[in-house]
Amino acid sequence: MTLDATFWVTISFIIFLGILIYFKIPQKIKETLEQNISNIRNQINEAEQLKEDAKNILAEQEKKISNSKIEVGELINKATEEAEKNVIKTNENFHKFMENRKKSAEERIRQLKNQAEKDIKNAAVKIAIKSVEKLLKNSLDKSKLDKIYSSSIEETKLALKKKSS
Repeated sequence: MTLDATFWVTISFIIFLGILIYFKIPQKIKETLEQNISNIRNQINEAEQLKEDAKNILAEQEKKISNSKIEVGELINKATEEAEKNVIKTNENFHKFMENRKKSAEERIRQLKNQAEKDIKNAAVKIAIKSVEKLLKNSLDKSKLDKIYSSSIEETKLALKKKSS
């Protein structure tokens, strides 16, 4: 029997497989591969869990943003309403103030008009009295003046009696 290279390769291969089996290399390779597969599965599961957590956080943040937008809209509406109310109130107060000033000015004008009328009447009476005095001094003598004085006193007494009755 000739032993050729194929025979020796086959024998060395069988010995090599025997050594591998003796030292449990296939089991160690299998365990290492299973451990790597398990680690990869754990990492995938962990990544999926992180992905779900991120989706939940994103949904919460979007909800918060939506609620914030609604709140901001409400605050803007409230501020606008308050501003409108303040403008209306200020406008009403201004109109009331101006109406009061107008009434006050009208009352002051009325008072000044009445005072002016009184002043004019007083001046007219003074002028009339001075004119009558001049006329009397120039045209009447003492006896006529006494008669006019007596008659005016009598007329005044009669007028007072009529008013008191």
